[in-house]
Amino acid sequence: MAAKTPYLDRLAAQGTVGQVQLIGPGIAPESDAGVMALLGYDPARDSPGRGVLEAMGVEIPLVPGDVALRTNFATAGGDGAVIDSRVGRSLSTAEAADLSRSINEADLLADQQIHAELRPTVGHRGVLWLHPTDGRALSAEVSNSDPFYERTGGMGHARVVTLPVPLPIEPLIPDPAAARTAAALNEWLQKVPPLLAGHRVNARRALRGGKIANVVLLRNAGSLPAVPPLSFAAKHGISGAAVTEMPVERGIAKLLGLADIYVGPMGPDRATALAERARAARLALSSYPFVYIHLKGPDEPGHDGDARKKKEIIEDIDRSFFGPFVEGLDWTRTRVAITADHATPSILKRHSDDPVPLILVGAGVAPTGGSPKFGEAPASGTPGTILGNEVLARLWAGMPASPSQ
Repeated sequence: MAAKTPYLDRLAAQGTVGQVQLIGPGIAPESDAGVMALLGYDPARDSPGRGVLEAMGVEIPLVPGDVALRTNFATAGGDGAVIDSRVGRSLSTAEAADLSRSINEADLLADQQIHAELRPTVGHRGVLWLHPTDGRALSAEVSNSDPFYERTGGMGHARVVTLPVPLPIEPLIPDPAAARTAAALNEWLQKVPPLLAGHRVNARRALRGGKIANVVLLRNAGSLPAVPPLSFAAKHGISGAAVTEMPVERGIAKLLGLADIYVGPMGPDRATALAERARAARLALSSYPFVYIHLKGPDEPGHDGDARKKKEIIEDIDRSFFGPFVEGLDWTRTRVAITADHATPSILKRHSDDPVPLILVGAGVAPTGGSPKFGEAPASGTPGTILGNEVLARLWAGMPASPSQ
């Protein structure tokens, strides 16, 4: 609401504005759950879990019986409580790779006949891949050690934390494979901190006054599904592409059979990166009848409690993405939905279950009187709130031509 967004405001005035409850009241979804819902799926039922999606995004060769978990390098205090679950958001990918290499070389679960590999992805983020070497399948039915998230089926969602201490991992079902997996993960988590405490990466960071990466948080275990979800084309009768920058988005694209148009992480030059994404989206629209574009930018300052930075990034997106994206767009045959995969209020520093605003604009969409502003207040004043998995139906309803055209 505070950001100056002339391009988004113009689109709101030309179309309709509403709001979306991604999953349901009381559920603050993680990004993968929100995206799966927006693409028309039930993330609790259809998602193999964040760990699998991240693993697919970095091409880890998972096989049945393997387990993958999303990881964060984090900073814990002397009492064990998590001070920063993202190491001040300053851990470089190269530093994470160095830390991961030392952990992997220690082969921490060899005595359990499990190959455990920590694969760094972007910054503090990574994937822990467990592969049994004795032929006995592992189970993804285990809880999180990350105290900030919990899981329901394949869906991860934020939880309110009063004491941010890493949690012991527990089996979620009375099954020997789940018990073995939970015990192995707890052993791995116990062995990792001593390897990190005096690591050269952390020594250098401490010398320059930075936060150190002395623990790893695990969440949202998953395994390859016995029956994968319907592809996007099979479910909706339309082929599509995804413009992606993070591993989880690439994993979702691969899982659903969307063409993966990878542009990579944003980097420090936001204006150039956003303009590149606008060009990629327009080019994709010339080849595919449906294109999904994910712009991660505003989420990070929301987590950091930096409302001014969030405002700045939203303004950059308006100017450097939507400006070039809409220039010369053929609105007689194009329809656009603009929304978010979750809310990240700066005042909470986490995801919330708040509804997010939605613009629907383009071919066959009658303006509804013109909203003066794209934001939460105008959206909340509109009648009705739709669920995330209803957005595509609204996007395609009453198109003057079939979606395949």
